[in-house]
Amino acid sequence: MASRVPSRPLTSQVTLAVLALAVCSVAAIAGFGAYAMIHADRDAAATQRTFVANGLREQIEATAQQQESVTLWDDAVTYAKAHDDWWMSENLSVWMHAYYGHDRVYVLDQYNDPVHSMVEGVVVPKAAFEHVAPVLLPLVERLRLLMMQVASGERSDDPKLAVTDIATVAGGPAIVSVMPILPSSDRVEQEPGTEYVHVTVQQIDATLISTIAEHYHLLGARLAPLAATFDTTASMPLIGSDGTILGYLTWDRDRPGLTFIRKTAPALVGSLLAGGALLWFLLRRLRRASAQLERSQNETEFLAFHDTLTGLANRALFDDRLQRAHLSARRGNGKVALLYVDLDRFKHVNDTLGHAAGDELVRQTAARLKSTVRPSDSVARLGGDEFAVVMEGLRDVRTAEDLCEELLAEIARPFELMGNQVHIGASIGIAIGPDPEADHIELLRKADIALYEAKKKGRGRYEVFAGDMDELIARRRLIEAELRTALSENLGLRLVYQPVYAADCVTIAGAEALMRWDHPVHGGLSPIQFIAIAEERGMMEELGTWTLRTACAYAARTDLPWVAVNVSPVQLRESGFADVVADITRACGLAPDRLQIEITEGVLLDNGDGTRRNLARLRAMGVRVALDDFGTGYSSVNYLRRYGIDKLKVDRSFVHMLGKDETSAPIVKAILDLAKALKVRVTIEGVETARQRDIVLALGADELQGYFFAPPVEASELGELLAARAGDRRFRPANRA
Repeated sequence: MASRVPSRPLTSQVTLAVLALAVCSVAAIAGFGAYAMIHADRDAAATQRTFVANGLREQIEATAQQQESVTLWDDAVTYAKAHDDWWMSENLSVWMHAYYGHDRVYVLDQYNDPVHSMVEGVVVPKAAFEHVAPVLLPLVERLRLLMMQVASGERSDDPKLAVTDIATVAGGPAIVSVMPILPSSDRVEQEPGTEYVHVTVQQIDATLISTIAEHYHLLGARLAPLAATFDTTASMPLIGSDGTILGYLTWDRDRPGLTFIRKTAPALVGSLLAGGALLWFLLRRLRRASAQLERSQNETEFLAFHDTLTGLANRALFDDRLQRAHLSARRGNGKVALLYVDLDRFKHVNDTLGHAAGDELVRQTAARLKSTVRPSDSVARLGGDEFAVVMEGLRDVRTAEDLCEELLAEIARPFELMGNQVHIGASIGIAIGPDPEADHIELLRKADIALYEAKKKGRGRYEVFAGDMDELIARRRLIEAELRTALSENLGLRLVYQPVYAADCVTIAGAEALMRWDHPVHGGLSPIQFIAIAEERGMMEELGTWTLRTACAYAARTDLPWVAVNVSPVQLRESGFADVVADITRACGLAPDRLQIEITEGVLLDNGDGTRRNLARLRAMGVRVALDDFGTGYSSVNYLRRYGIDKLKVDRSFVHMLGKDETSAPIVKAILDLAKALKVRVTIEGVETARQRDIVLALGADELQGYFFAPPVEASELGELLAARAGDRRFRPANRA
C-alpha cells in the first residue's frame, strides 16, 4: 500500500500566503515609492531648469528693453554725434548703471570707433574699449548687417534692430545688447549707415543670479566655471550664439521625492511590523503627502506670478497680460487702456504710523481696486504703492475715465489702520492703445508720463496721455540740464533787488532779492518758470545756497539795512539748513539781523520737525522771518504764534482791489490789527498807484513795496539809489525789521 504525501499545514499555507502578500505589498509600495521619488525629483528638476531659463531670458529681454528706452531718442542722436561726454554720461551710460545696474556701456560711431566708455558707473578713457573689442565688435557687425538688410529691403519680416547675446566679457559671462541710436521723431534726420551704436554689458554675476534665484525660490544658485564638477540635473549651460559654452548656472537641486521617502521611512518600516492595517494607514498618508506636494508646487507657481502681500498679479504676470491685451486690441477687439495708480501721501503714512500700517494700507487698497474694476479687468501691484489696471475691449476713453473717477472716490474714503483713521488719495495716469506704430512698452511709457502730469497738477486726479506731454517732458529735461549747467558754471544766474520803503515813502528800509536766469535762448526767465523743476529734480539746495550767498555778499558790501531772500519749503525741511545760513552770513561778514528769510504759508502747514527746528534756530541767531503772500493760504493765528513770525507781507491781490472793492480796505485793516496784536511788522506788497499808497498809509502800514516806488533793479542800480537817498536831507535810517 502506497504511503500518502502529507499536505502542508494550513498555518504554513496561510503564513506563506501572508508572507507572499506582505512581500508583494512591500515590493509594490517600494516600487511605487521609488517611482514617485524619481518622477517627483525629475519633474522638480525640470521645473527648476525652466525657471532658470525663463529668468535668464527675462534678464536678457529686460536689458534690451532698458537699453531701448535711451537709444530711440532724438537727443541721444544729437548729443552722441556731438560727442557730448557729459550728456552721454548722464543719459546713456552712468544713468544706465545707476538706474538699471548695467556694468559697461560703450557708444561707437559709424566706423565702430568708441566715442564714450563707462565701466562700473565710471566714465573711462575711450581706449578702454580695446580690451573688449574682440568680443563686442562681432555683435556690432551683426547689427550693422541686419540694419543694411532692413534698409535694402532684403528683410521683409520687420525684425527688431537689436542684437543680444551671451559672451565672455572681463573674464566672465555677460549679457550683451547692441542697438543703434535712432531718432524718435522726424525732427532729427540721420542718413542710413551713419548710425552710432550703443553697447551695454551686464555681467552674469552674483547679483544677477541672486535676482533670478529670489524670484524663483532657488537655493544655492551660483556661477560654475567650465572645469568645475556639479550636479548636471541642477545646472544650465550659458551658451553663446556660436554654440560655445561659457559657463554653467548651478543650484541646489530640489529633491521633494527623496525628502518624502526619508521622512516616511520609519513609517514604512513600521508597516512591515504592524501588518495590513498599518499598511493601509500609510497608503492614506502617502496620498495626503502627494496632495500636499501638489499644493506646494501650485503655491510655488502662484508665488512666481503674484504679489505676496496683496495676492494681485506681479510685474511678470502684468507684463504678460498687458502684452496679450495689446495684441488682442490690435486684432480689432476694441481698445486697451492702461491705468497707472500711485497713492498720494503713502510715505507720510509709513513715516508716522510705521511700515506695518503701510503694508495694511497697500492690502486694503488692493482690495478696493479689485472690488471696483470690471470682472474682465486685470489689477497688478508693480511695487511699493504703485498699481496698474489693464482694461480690454473698450469702445471709447470715457469708460476708462469713469473707472478712474470711481477708483479715486473709493481710495478717498478713510482707511482704518491700526486704530487710526487715515485719509489719502491717489493719482492716475491713463494711456489708450493700440497705436499701430507702438508696442505695449510704449503704452507703459505713456501711462507713466500721464501719471507724472497728474501728480504735477495737484494729485488726487487722473490724466489721459496726450501727444504734447512728450514735448513737455522733453522741454523740462532740457531746462533741467541747462539749469544744472548754469549752476555748475555760474552762467546766466543773477539777482535783482526790489526796494522796500519805510512809511515815510523816502527811507529805504531794505530790499528783496529776486532771482533771474538769462537763458541763452529764451532770454530773462523769472523763478516761476524754473523753480518748480529745481525742487522736483533735487537742485533747490544748491540753487538756494547760491541765492543766499550772493544776496548776503551784496548786502555786506553796501549800506542796505537788510536783504530779504525767499526760501523754498524743500530747503527748510533739510536738517542742516540753519547751519548753512549761519556759515554764509559768517563768511560774508553780514550780521544775521540784516538777513530776512521769506517763507510762504505752506511752510507753516508742513508742520515737520525739521522745519520747526530750522525756523527756531534762525530766529535765535537773529535772522528775521517774514510770511510772504499773507492772506492767500490757510494759516491760522495758532500757526503764527507757534512759529513766532517777525513780519507779515500782505499779498498784492488785496492791494490791487483797494479803491475798487469796498471790502478790500477792511480786510487789509484787519490784517494790520492782527499784526499789531501779535507784535509783528507789516509790509504791503504790490503798491502801484499813489491812491493805493495813501490808503495803506492811512491804514497804518509799516513798510511799502511795489512798482510805484521802484521795480526790481540790478545790484548796481540799487547802490546808486541808496547813495541818492543818503544824499537827500530828508533821509532817515530805518529801523531794521
